[in-house]
Amino acid sequence: MTSAIANIGRDGAHGRVPEHVAIIMDGNGRWASQRGLPRTAGHRAGAKSVRSVVEESVRHGVRVLTLFAFSSENWRRPRGEVSVLMELFMSTLRVEVQRLVEHGVRLRIIGELSAFSDGLQHQFREAEAATRHNRRMTLQIAANYGGRWDITQAVRSIARDVSAGRLNPDDIDESSVGGRLSFVDGPDPDLFIRTGGEKRISNFLLWQSAYTELYFSDLMWPEFDAAAYAAALNDYARRQRRFGLTGEQVAANANVVVG
Repeated sequence: MTSAIANIGRDGAHGRVPEHVAIIMDGNGRWASQRGLPRTAGHRAGAKSVRSVVEESVRHGVRVLTLFAFSSENWRRPRGEVSVLMELFMSTLRVEVQRLVEHGVRLRIIGELSAFSDGLQHQFREAEAATRHNRRMTLQIAANYGGRWDITQAVRSIARDVSAGRLNPDDIDESSVGGRLSFVDGPDPDLFIRTGGEKRISNFLLWQSAYTELYFSDLMWPEFDAAAYAAALNDYARRQRRFGLTGEQVAANANVVVG
């Protein structure tokens, strides 16, 4: 909690900014349907918003950006739509990796990646390797990811260690679980954005979002531009994050951090 409170007053190039932003990019299919286009056209249009948000995150001083690109439930969608999404993964990686390198952005793919084709898994590894030395920002793409899956694989890992005698059940605590989740070396999300008008978190970063500030936009993802992102960041900057404390306690802690 102390480290979380310390982050309350973190200032970036454009005022107080979240260290970690997580986004559910919802509304691609509905955006396309409203225009009489196939759903796949919405996914292609949404790729442009991804580029915009990545660039704006770097500009504002966000340290980690996590995008929910493909959930474990998305495999149930029509086969043609899934195929287009896989094609977009591959084409976007080919085009954008050099841009990420130029902007100092490290790419990380999180999720159960074994479900993807060998070719796409190879591209994931190559893209991560090409950007591994970048430190300006980390871009995490959640692919075939689910919050319940993440917690389950952490619990399974703990169970193996208990069974092998490497871990005493009485020693299991929150850090035991949190330390085995998908991105143990990064901060929990400070700001969670969902576009498309829906107000739910849809199995995304369930454990990590315990104290995350939620922001819901009625804009469909292809409509979510730099101005819309700035509005979300400004809304976050006006909030007081208390983490179970009183407002007075938070203010006192912030003064200690600043001093």
